[in-house]
Amino acid sequence: MDSNSLKAFLTIVDLGSFSEAAAVLHLTQPAISKRLAALENLLGEKLVDRSHREIRLTDAGARLLPHARRILDEIHNARMALSENTGAIQGELNIIASHHIGLHHLPTWLRRFSREYPEVRLNLQFMESDAAYTQMLKRNAELAFVTLSDSMGSQFMVYQQWPDPMAFVVGPDHDLSVQDSASLEDLSRYPAILPDTTTATYRTVSRLFLEANLPLNQQIPTNYLETIKMMTSVGLGWSVLPLSMADESLHRLESGHSISRVLGAIGLSGRQLSQAAKALLDIVRQEETGDST
Repeated sequence: MDSNSLKAFLTIVDLGSFSEAAAVLHLTQPAISKRLAALENLLGEKLVDRSHREIRLTDAGARLLPHARRILDEIHNARMALSENTGAIQGELNIIASHHIGLHHLPTWLRRFSREYPEVRLNLQFMESDAAYTQMLKRNAELAFVTLSDSMGSQFMVYQQWPDPMAFVVGPDHDLSVQDSASLEDLSRYPAILPDTTTATYRTVSRLFLEANLPLNQQIPTNYLETIKMMTSVGLGWSVLPLSMADESLHRLESGHSISRVLGAIGLSGRQLSQAAKALLDIVRQEETGDST
């Protein structure tokens, strides 16, 4: 079974488009269609239904999908095993970072990494953590730096993790800014500016209010913490933000409740990391834990 044909099949499915898959694989559309047709002829099954405007997997295609990913993973692992003998750290490294990590952590890591490993070409994507999990499952990056999720599946491997303590905050002109502490009951009387309900941060805060039988008045949800910080600082509501973001534009409130999330570096279980990915993880470990051993 030709690996190029399997790669064509997976790329078509992941992107939902023959033309986009062809562009990503640097092929013409007839060439990628030919690769898929060759795979279908070999298996004696139609894998993709072309009769609709959207690309749809047939039953046979759905059954092949996990096997195709595992086959290409094993080919990838074989390449990684052979590359270990060279000792050289070079080539291409695809990584994903959440917007918060990209702003507040990544610059320090990449400054060191680019200086110590100039032969590595970094391809970096920024996106929300939930989207990063999806892209990792499609093998579109080797590492992702995200907020770890309590619903993360066993298909992910956590390579590094560190706590990100958070605090309740308001703007300097908010009614609650005249006091140093605020109970959940106090907070429940005002609008909250929090990330989307699908995020770990929202679930943590929501659980506190649910257990206290208090309403949580969510207003203007957005997953961009810098935007949340700006809206909080001008008095539109209270929020929960990482301590690393709490500056003179915000007033911190003690609530009697400790809130923290966990940030981390994830890869895919069963998929070996390149030497470049391991080198970056070593820098992350040193910078985030202070461990230089």
